[in-house]
Amino acid sequence: MLRPFRGRLGVAVLAFGIKDSPLWLLPVITATVIDVVVAGGPAIRLAWVAAGAVALLSLNYPMHVLFVRLFFGTSRALGAQLRNRLAARLQSLSIGFHSRSSAAVIQTKVVRDVENVELLFQQAGPPALSAVFSLAGAITMTAIAVPQFLVVYLLTVPIAAALTLAMRRRSARRNEDFRREVERFSSRVGEMATLIPITRAHGLEHVAHERVARSAEGVRDAGITLDMLNGRFGAATWISFQLLGIACLVLAALAAISGWLPITAGEVVLLGSYFSILTGAITQLVSMVPLLAKGLESVRSIAEVMEEPDVERNEGKDEVAAVEGRIRLEGVGFRYPGGDAGALDGIDLDVAEGETIAFVGPSGSGKSTMLNLVLGFLRPSEGRILLDDRDMERLDLRSVRRFVSVVPQESVLFEGSIRENVAYGLDDVDDERVRAALRDAHALEIVEALPDGWDTVVGERGARLSGGQRQRIAIARALVRDPRILLLDEATSALDSESEQKVKQALDTLMRDRTTLVVAHRLSTIRSASRIVVLDHGRIAEIGTHDELVAAGGRYAQLNRIQSA
Repeated sequence: MLRPFRGRLGVAVLAFGIKDSPLWLLPVITATVIDVVVAGGPAIRLAWVAAGAVALLSLNYPMHVLFVRLFFGTSRALGAQLRNRLAARLQSLSIGFHSRSSAAVIQTKVVRDVENVELLFQQAGPPALSAVFSLAGAITMTAIAVPQFLVVYLLTVPIAAALTLAMRRRSARRNEDFRREVERFSSRVGEMATLIPITRAHGLEHVAHERVARSAEGVRDAGITLDMLNGRFGAATWISFQLLGIACLVLAALAAISGWLPITAGEVVLLGSYFSILTGAITQLVSMVPLLAKGLESVRSIAEVMEEPDVERNEGKDEVAAVEGRIRLEGVGFRYPGGDAGALDGIDLDVAEGETIAFVGPSGSGKSTMLNLVLGFLRPSEGRILLDDRDMERLDLRSVRRFVSVVPQESVLFEGSIRENVAYGLDDVDDERVRAALRDAHALEIVEALPDGWDTVVGERGARLSGGQRQRIAIARALVRDPRILLLDEATSALDSESEQKVKQALDTLMRDRTTLVVAHRLSTIRSASRIVVLDHGRIAEIGTHDELVAAGGRYAQLNRIQSA
């Protein structure tokens, strides 16, 4: 992802090197001034040294501005790319992945973990560059002035290596523990927000609070453990290198006094300054281990999504330009991962174009699994599904779904206007088409009763509308797409009788001349279906019209008697 920014980053690093050069050049200027003072002149040399220092420092401002624009701009662009790629990846992952994953945890990855990667660049980049340039400058200038002293500098290497190795594994483990605790906490908060109506209805506020509080305490404890580790590491690093700095200064002074090396007073200061720069740079690099561990843990967290193999594969498959609506299931079976028994087994079903097929049966009989298989959210474990006599395994399902609409049990609206919700994803839909969809969905009366009409904002998840109103808006959203295949998953089961009747009228309009698969618990809503398929333990127990199944006196007739009673 950084490859396109190589040129920008190269210029940014060059600008940083120029703007940061005073850090490792000023000791030379200081040493020169001291030697001029000790020698008693000449004064003109001081003027030249001062002019050089001013020229060097004046470069800092423009180079710093250039660096910030290029480097931090790249960091922001990387963050935007990561979020966009995560969003695209999440859209390509299977429904199975999303059913296993917490929405709050996914949100944490997209928001918090990407932010940590940005912070890794912003907080570690400049200090790391400064440390590297300072190291290079200090070693180079020492090699020019007193090369014999480079041996002393080598003492810093084993100390830095030992501290880094001691810290790296423990820091990685503690950062992973902390991230897991934060994800658990995010999941608990999301769960609490979803369950607030249930919590309030049963007077269980204290229970919900305690669950979140325990998770918050887990974040606290993991954070304290991580902070203590970082604190001990920082203190040990600082003390070690400060002692080395003092030792270097004393050694340089002894060398000058005893005559071991031809070192002037200015060079004693120079060596002491450069060793302080050297140890400071190494301390800075080593102290970034906790920050790097935190950033890399976020990278690993993002990789859990980016490298998740449970992806719906559509690349290279046949695109579908038109759909007639014939569906055939041949020996279809499906088993959920880890399931003891198959959710569906040996399903053979031929659905003609424009036919309405209803699926009924007890909970767990495989009704919703059947819809998810036809929609392509799940792939058959055995057998095959054909659409217009073409194996769906060979089709690009994204192109197939352009001709499919789904009305679930609880339709979710996003926080926008009614018109935006109806025309969701359609760029070229005109007002008359939206109005016709609302009218056919018996939702125009809802719009006309609102002060802002279809520009009324419905609130998050459609909270400002009743369940029946949301369902009719969802039906209008399906109608405006003029689908060839329609999937209805218990679209009226959560409604009262009056709302159900209005929604049923809208559904009758929606289902006309379209291949429709309906999952229903209320048998009264499917009496007009072309055929009714009774599922039991993943198999077809009965199939026929309402009258045929009632006359047969089997499982459907039993269900009908219970509901009629």
